[in-house]
Amino acid sequence: MPEASNSLSFWHRRYQHQAGWTAPLRAHAYTLAALSAASRVLEVGSGTGVVSADLQARTSGKVFGAEIEPASTRFAARASPGPSYTVSDGAHLPFAASSFEIVATHFLLLWVKEPASILSEAVRVTRPGGWVLCMAEPDYGGRVDYPDSLANLGRLQAHALQAQGANPYIGRRIRAILGDAGLTEVTAGVVGMDRLGEPSEEALRSEWETMAADLRGLVSEVELEEWRKADLEAWRSGRRVLFVPTFYAFGRKPQR
Repeated sequence: MPEASNSLSFWHRRYQHQAGWTAPLRAHAYTLAALSAASRVLEVGSGTGVVSADLQARTSGKVFGAEIEPASTRFAARASPGPSYTVSDGAHLPFAASSFEIVATHFLLLWVKEPASILSEAVRVTRPGGWVLCMAEPDYGGRVDYPDSLANLGRLQAHALQAQGANPYIGRRIRAILGDAGLTEVTAGVVGMDRLGEPSEEALRSEWETMAADLRGLVSEVELEEWRKADLEAWRSGRRVLFVPTFYAFGRKPQR
């Protein structure tokens, strides 16, 4: 988990916002993979359980969440009940081969040093004919900020993510990673920008709490506040555009 905040409640709200962004795309993925008929489903990198709980709400089967952070796993069991959560490294899952019809990730590979190892393990625990769903990975190399005076904000955040050990350009790679993992029927795309209106007050607050944590140490508190005010004014004037391309890729494990 990124180190932007010690508050799991903060991250839970953040993950809820992210899940809101990708809800239509996830619904498509669930239909493609026949989630409603699946008996066993796994989310790798389940965090506070937001997406795992959504998976569980859409199937009568059993959903599992694997998360490397013990505190997040305990939080998930309270805040997002239903799935079974386990503390485990996504590169070394405690499940037998061919255990699940569906294995999913959501904003995980961004934070992984060796995404190929995560995908290899996901394929191992997926049943032949089952699906691996990488449902959201950002690519800050294609970020769009307008007005132009805010363009440096995106560059600073990408730099901050790299300093935290993240790969802010992972999105463009995920189709290739799924193919290299031996999956077939690989489809990929980018979540579209279908709304340019002002975000809710809660969404803006969440975005700026995250931004402040990312940029702390790179810019002064005074500079950060100036950025925040400029961003808010641009939203309120109807001029602001902020788009970070978010890639997805789905693939199927070959039948034996």
